[in-house]
Amino acid sequence: MAKTDGEVVIKKYANRRLYNTGTSTYVTLEDLAQMVKKGDDFTVQDAKSGDDITHSVLTQIIFEQESKTGNTLLPISFLRQLISYYGDQMQMVVPTFLEHSMKTFADQQTQMREQMTRAFGETPLTKNLQMPIQMMEEQVRRNTDVFRQAMQMFSPFTAPGGAAPGAADAKKAPDARDLDDLKEQLRTLQTRLDNLGS
Repeated sequence: MAKTDGEVVIKKYANRRLYNTGTSTYVTLEDLAQMVKKGDDFTVQDAKSGDDITHSVLTQIIFEQESKTGNTLLPISFLRQLISYYGDQMQMVVPTFLEHSMKTFADQQTQMREQMTRAFGETPLTKNLQMPIQMMEEQVRRNTDVFRQAMQMFSPFTAPGGAAPGAADAKKAPDARDLDDLKEQLRTLQTRLDNLGS
């Protein structure tokens, strides 16, 4: 598909067909996915109402990509966590956090590609460089920790598990040593009281 100057408008019709007004051709969700990968900027509009439905169409592309065998990017734990934030008081913070995390990730990938290119020259490996899985996991861990700390700043009286500080300690059953210590202290106190009485 030829790239046109500026933002391309994709019209979605009632029959679910997508029409690229920049190239005057019908396109598929796969075509739109390729446009995203190439960096082409586009918006999707409902052909009848003119409403911007870019968000829902991009979400549909992700769903289709995730449905392909062996093509998943989003771990189940991440999906569960993401779903849990819908309707939560922190929901408005999540999009900004995710956007910032993805930008940081992309910047780091670009820097690594440039460093590899400087070190080894232009090769197929440096052109299609994917960050090693260990580095990705470490970055996700760091981002998750930062996000958790940010959430605690907004809810300073809530422990990471969602309970008030000390709630876990209160639920913990005392062990035999604690009970023995407590009994000994009560005996000592009783002895002192008896001595005072006499």
